[in-house]
Amino acid sequence: MLSTFRNFAGMIAHLHPLHTDIKGPERFTYPFCYEPHPLCEMAAKEVQAYISSHEEISEDADKGKMFGVLVVEYQGSLAYLAAYSGLLAGRNDWDYFVPPVYDAQQPDGYFKTTEREISQTSAISHQTSKQMSQDLQLWLFHQYQLLNARGEQKDLVAIWQEYYSRPKLLRKYPLPPGGTGDCCAPKLLQYAYQQGLKPVCMAEFWWGATTRTELRHHLNYYPACRGKCKPILTWMLQGLDVDPDPETLGFQRMELKTVYEDEWLLVVDKPSGMLSTPGRIDDYSVETIMQQRYPGSMIAHRLDMGTSGLLIIAKSLEVYRPLQEQFVKHQVRKKYLAMLEASPQQGRLEGSGTISLPLRPDPMNRPRQVVDMEHGKRAVTDYEFLSTPPTPQASDLSPLTSNLVALYPQTGRTHQLRIHCAHPDGLGRPIVGDELYGTKGERLMLHAAEIWFRHPVTGKEMHLVSDFPPTNETSKN
Repeated sequence: MLSTFRNFAGMIAHLHPLHTDIKGPERFTYPFCYEPHPLCEMAAKEVQAYISSHEEISEDADKGKMFGVLVVEYQGSLAYLAAYSGLLAGRNDWDYFVPPVYDAQQPDGYFKTTEREISQTSAISHQTSKQMSQDLQLWLFHQYQLLNARGEQKDLVAIWQEYYSRPKLLRKYPLPPGGTGDCCAPKLLQYAYQQGLKPVCMAEFWWGATTRTELRHHLNYYPACRGKCKPILTWMLQGLDVDPDPETLGFQRMELKTVYEDEWLLVVDKPSGMLSTPGRIDDYSVETIMQQRYPGSMIAHRLDMGTSGLLIIAKSLEVYRPLQEQFVKHQVRKKYLAMLEASPQQGRLEGSGTISLPLRPDPMNRPRQVVDMEHGKRAVTDYEFLSTPPTPQASDLSPLTSNLVALYPQTGRTHQLRIHCAHPDGLGRPIVGDELYGTKGERLMLHAAEIWFRHPVTGKEMHLVSDFPPTNETSKN
């Protein structure tokens, strides 16, 4: 593949050359979990420079906007396309970026005309108005005629209902949510297919202010959203040789250390990268390992796959039940250690306090959680910044020991500690290695370091400790 264009005369609109000797990847990007290819990073930097140099665009983008780049092959050389999600400064026709899959913003078009008629007709009932709006939205979805790499075409409704073809799922997700089809990835692929361009790799990044709900950070790369884009891209990528879904590859087998054990229970030290319970594809987990060693055993609580540290396992249901009761009554105390991303602007972090930010799942982008002050569930964390490493091992983590914080969760919501650290109304710094709410790294630097509970059989007060492992944790069987 040549690195420069021989001839740009008559070049396709919205196509930008990439002058580089960097080779493309063997397969196209799996859009829901990826490391951006150097070609995408090069293209993204050009897009970022363009945004910065255009005041009208940057002023709107600074409020927070997702942008995407698609590297393509054109006449034996490399170029890229750029896109943004939704509208940019109220427009979807900027010359630098690819057009929408379907332009519903034309003032004299059917969609806008009918939309005005519905809003201006006061004589019709609320129920009639609602039905007319739903009919108009359905009409709009049918206008999104999406291509795949085989040259096949389907409208958005057909794609959606084929993806959710099982009756139970179809009842739950009968039609796409509003805005489906207007994200970066569908726009980029649609235009590439229409122009006969071969997709090479793709990436999306966030520009602008950190959102207080989704916690997107300026210039960080993010996967395509699952809620709106998973059904669409499953269709649009057919015919391309795509990187495999990492979740289908299984997990490396790692050592599972025992910290404490007696005839009724044990406490293990879970490494980062191991599931607590079986996943959708691979059943390798703490739970399955323990059930093989001790048939009938049950884990009493969970840790995220990326979180390392202490987990309690009951060897029988009779032991599990009183342990669970302690968790339900918030009688179990836990201490986590976390290394936060450095921030020269904030300087040294000190002191202690409490964070209270209610959380709920993001149904359009699982497994992410969002802060929702109205509908979220109560989530409370006490914190204390540590001026010196709590263990010799922790000194290996970073020279910036002021970034080390102890976290004491009062509640146990999904991703609670990760969001409470990253959110501007929390500590304002993501945990190192947090690919969901910060920047992906070698591992998530969050460790369940201490746990206090009452032994469910003997009644003894238990206190177990695990040292914070260094970043190059690679222990394997």
